[in-house]
Amino acid sequence: MSSTFLFRGTATALVTPMLPDGEVDTEALRRLVEFQISNGINGLVPVGTTGESATLSHPEHHHVMDIVAEQANGRVPIIVGAGSNSTREAISLTQHARAIGASAALSVAPYYNKPTQQGFFEHYKAITEAVDIPVFVYNVPGRTGSNINAETTLRLAELPGIAGIKEASGNIPQVMEILRHRPNNFVVLSGDDALTLPMMALGADGVISVVANEVPSAFSRMVQFCREGDFVQAREIHEQLLDLMNCNFIESNPIPVKSALAMMGMINEVYRLPLTRMSMDHRIKLRRVLEELSLLEQTV
Repeated sequence: MSSTFLFRGTATALVTPMLPDGEVDTEALRRLVEFQISNGINGLVPVGTTGESATLSHPEHHHVMDIVAEQANGRVPIIVGAGSNSTREAISLTQHARAIGASAALSVAPYYNKPTQQGFFEHYKAITEAVDIPVFVYNVPGRTGSNINAETTLRLAELPGIAGIKEASGNIPQVMEILRHRPNNFVVLSGDDALTLPMMALGADGVISVVANEVPSAFSRMVQFCREGDFVQAREIHEQLLDLMNCNFIESNPIPVKSALAMMGMINEVYRLPLTRMSMDHRIKLRRVLEELSLLEQTV
């Protein structure tokens, strides 16, 4: 199997821009990739939750992967969203990630099925046995309905091909247990922007971030300060960005972040049903936060 991919730093969970007719906006996607790379991001994660993977067809899923990998052209690692609640489908998407030369695959815990802990283990084992690419487990029980517990995560950490985990459970004791007992080559990434600083203080390696869509430079600097052990400067940036981090989840992700990027003039504000535009009250609050951060005049 592939050697372990030791990612450190900030990877952006990219939105998928769309045209007014709902199709993928390829040109806006290319511009977003350039915006991220030029602002010092350490990696890109297309077609995850923030990329509306749940409503993309498999050909569209492949298309977005292809565009991001092509535009990045090896300048930063690409960790491709390739998960599914069907193990067979997850394997198929992961095979495409491997075919385009992605650095790794991010594989969300099977949703809706509500597997047992052994089911989670067998799901990821099957993926790593089928495809020669590093795989990051993505634990997000708020989305999937089931939690991968620390014991199962540590079992997965011993599998060849499992590179690490994006931990978005919000369960700090669980994260501490993983960090305490993980193998040296097992990467732990925050899946919650607002918990990135405390998780890195405990020893986590970085983050797959939503807020980096809007503020890649600032958030990357915060994470770099954490990596250097300078938590005073990291906390200053954390506090500056906290309102925006919270606003990004005032409605279901990626509604707020796409609304923000539209206000910043970077994409059309287009979603696929069942996602809809932000409510007016939340839109006013988000605009105020963007104004305070001087982001409304941001251009690509």
